[in-house]
Amino acid sequence: MFESLSGKMSGVFEGLSKRGKLSEDDVAEAMREVRLAMLDADVALPVVRDFVNKVRERAVGHEVLESISPGQAVAKIVNDALIDALGGAGAVPLDLNAPAPVPILMVGLQGSGKTTTSGKIALRLSQRDRRKVLLASLDVQRPAAQLQLQQLAERAGVGSLPIVSGEGPVQIARRALDVGRREGYDVVILDTAGRLSIDEALMQEVRDVREATRPVETLLVVDAMTGQDAVNTAQRFNEAVGITGVVMSRMDGDARGGAALSMRAVTGAPIKLVGTGEKLEALEEFYPERVAGRILGLGDIAGLVERASETLDHEEGERVAKKMMAGKFDLDDYASQLRQINKMGSISGIMGMLPGMGKMKDILESKDADAVAIFRKHQAIISSMTKDERKTPAILKASRKKRIAAGSGTTVQDVNKLLKQFDDMSTMMKRINKMGLGGMKKMLSGLMSGAGPGGGFGGGGFPRR
Repeated sequence: MFESLSGKMSGVFEGLSKRGKLSEDDVAEAMREVRLAMLDADVALPVVRDFVNKVRERAVGHEVLESISPGQAVAKIVNDALIDALGGAGAVPLDLNAPAPVPILMVGLQGSGKTTTSGKIALRLSQRDRRKVLLASLDVQRPAAQLQLQQLAERAGVGSLPIVSGEGPVQIARRALDVGRREGYDVVILDTAGRLSIDEALMQEVRDVREATRPVETLLVVDAMTGQDAVNTAQRFNEAVGITGVVMSRMDGDARGGAALSMRAVTGAPIKLVGTGEKLEALEEFYPERVAGRILGLGDIAGLVERASETLDHEEGERVAKKMMAGKFDLDDYASQLRQINKMGSISGIMGMLPGMGKMKDILESKDADAVAIFRKHQAIISSMTKDERKTPAILKASRKKRIAAGSGTTVQDVNKLLKQFDDMSTMMKRINKMGLGGMKKMLSGLMSGAGPGGGFGGGGFPRR
């Protein structure tokens, strides 16, 4: 998300930073480029006009034109304007400040990811906020909708409202709140039906449910990949039924990102959460300042640390760290590190959260699939080894390598590549304790560009097939 916009924005500011003093003509030219970049990213035209005018007014001031680093000054102004357009600094949390059970009404078009998002929110509230959550499907349009939500509830480890045939949406909603009160639930999530397009029947159904349940939150789920259509959908839902927040699904996709930049200005409702993958855990709070930083190539270190804290096994990490300190890092530990990397998501996505790594990220996107395949191959090879072989790779001679290759469905050459990469990684991991953030960034850069054992695996980035 935002890759195209980020690349063009970075180009604009690189051009400004190469100049000495700035003239009003320089600022005007830069704003034309910014305007075209935002329009190309599918940002709503009124939002683009307001954004560009706001930046131009501030950028032609004396303190910028006379600044020692005018390019940086303009970039700071653009960053602040992006944060404002996205909703202001700081995430807007879900409002749970009401007597239990708190009703949350989920609305949106069919195919937007609404039902899956309901399951993601349930898991988030259950695990992070320790709330007892009940999921209830009000969708009587799709035959499998209620069963789908029931299965999501089981995966998330939360309650689901039993299915009673013949009930209408309002009856189901009332029964859900009644069960919530009687069985001590903190939150009841009501997943309404969607349609392929907005019509009066859909809106009236939502109005009836809203009237019957008085939800504290009415969350609209929109697919970020649909661009301007997502903004139009949000505007119409807001006008017809009123929404308190937006959840953008598929924010990990390759859409141009304009929907996120337009949403707050068009609806007045904040983006509260974003879906970043297919897994139930792939839901994050929306931080405008972090998104602005990623658009401008400033990275999102806070988001990266947060993702790591939520996904990584810290006890396992400490165990491996102690073994590294003692110089006893083995292939079991290497396999553990591969599993940790997989939990963090795509490598290009991780790199995109590091400052100044946007261009490297573009190069890496084509390698993500190869990287996943290589990680899986390595895990298969390690799984085909005996305990002694994983603990002491030095004993792996020709006959053992042939057996391992046959057992893992790979070749002896693949086994040799793994062992070479493991040797290089062992050397590299011993240096991590001496690295700060700058050293880690340099290491990751070397890893992907093939900088050799000092900065990457195997002296050549990812192993070639």
